[in-house]
Amino acid sequence: MKDQELEVKFNISDLGALGQRLQSMGAPCSQPRTYEVNLRFDTPDQALTRSLQVLRLRQDSKARLTYKGPGRDEGGVRLRREIEFVVSDFEQARSLFEALGYQVSMMYEKYRTVFELGEVHVTLDEMPFGAFAELEGPDPASIQEAAMHLGLNWQARVLDSYTALFESLRGKMEFTFRDLSFENFKSLQAPLDTIGIHPADQRQ
Repeated sequence: MKDQELEVKFNISDLGALGQRLQSMGAPCSQPRTYEVNLRFDTPDQALTRSLQVLRLRQDSKARLTYKGPGRDEGGVRLRREIEFVVSDFEQARSLFEALGYQVSMMYEKYRTVFELGEVHVTLDEMPFGAFAELEGPDPASIQEAAMHLGLNWQARVLDSYTALFESLRGKMEFTFRDLSFENFKSLQAPLDTIGIHPADQRQ
């Protein structure tokens, strides 16, 4: 579907093993491990956050601008409207939004590797608070089938965004910092099971 995102996440205890499994299945790597930094923008009164919308500027191998609308459960995966395109200049795009009255509400970092398993994009994400696999595909059935082939526990899937997980952790652990950065988490213990998230590559 055009401008639609269907995806689901899984917390992973051994990301290397999952990458090896994808390779053994013949899934080509479409993006080698890449560092990315993301800026989320909002109005001073947090209007976008309150309406469950996202305005994001990302820098990885390119600068990318993304809008995401509110999400809903669709066949056990998360469906959101998504508009994303490449911009030529990260800093100029940031300056444009700030000139329009938006401000950076948070920054978050990750390392991302992407594989193609048939029609399903499998991204292996190293987040400051843990490792995840994100599966995105054309329909819920193809995503669930890919998860099954990868040996992931479907019942352990996560529909929340990384920033929503961070907000849950921040509330539970009483973090005082704003940004989801590797620097902020380098000396912290932030067990995801405190917010009900468990590895999908380990049977409970």
